[in-house]
Amino acid sequence: MKMKISKGSPWRQPLALVGISILAFWIILAIFAPLIAPFDPLAQDSDALMNPNHLHWLGTDSVGRDIFSRIIYGARISLPLAILLVFLSIIVGSIIGGLAGYFGGWIDSTLMRFADIVLAFPGIILAMAVSAALGPQLRNAVLAVVLVAWPTYARLVRSLILSSKDSDYVTASRLLGSSTRRTLLVDLRPNISGSVLVLGALEAGNGLLLLSGLSFLGLGAQPPSAEWGAMVSAGANNFEKWWIGIFPGIAILTAVLAFNFIGDTLRDALDPRTAKALRN
Repeated sequence: MKMKISKGSPWRQPLALVGISILAFWIILAIFAPLIAPFDPLAQDSDALMNPNHLHWLGTDSVGRDIFSRIIYGARISLPLAILLVFLSIIVGSIIGGLAGYFGGWIDSTLMRFADIVLAFPGIILAMAVSAALGPQLRNAVLAVVLVAWPTYARLVRSLILSSKDSDYVTASRLLGSSTRRTLLVDLRPNISGSVLVLGALEAGNGLLLLSGLSFLGLGAQPPSAEWGAMVSAGANNFEKWWIGIFPGIAILTAVLAFNFIGDTLRDALDPRTAKALRN
């Protein structure tokens, strides 16, 4: 059956179209980076600190690397890692939240108190501490962000499970002999996946910001990696050369806005009351 998008569909709203267009733009650049980028992102074969010109559209950095090429290749690092850390956070948070909500009792109390401990710390501070303890690597920065992000998903999944586990269809499934695993994956999962997907889309932007922030502080991507946060950090070290930091910053800004716009649209599409208002 072919899905039709109605005239009042949330996906036809301006913010949705802008978000999809921006994200599609960066995805295309990331996929076809070798064909689009005019220079090797690691090559130091140009004059250092060149202003934007006809040859280097966005200028060069302090060692003569083309910033435009590095931003394009940076999309291959920043965007997939932002999606990966959201995916990992959803898996960890959903498992913990599902177990807490379904079994309740001491399991619920123990798991949620652990989540409260994580939430008690400012996200960026905790991520910095974890990343510094594990070592300044991009992989460790992703793990640090996942550690910070999973409690949000756990609390959401737990609340959804608590509101649905006593429903008639769940009770009937139990009476028919369904196991705990089947009840969670088959009966309850479809009713919570929409809300979790919306949260994931909204949190992808925050994850990208956290990851870029860790790289900016030297706790994520290491030189000569073409990662957006690390490029902004290089711009901070050459503040008078505005083009070194501002263009990677614009890349981060547009990607975060795209994720937020798409997340808002998903929320509207999966909320019947909002969708009804749009159709009217």
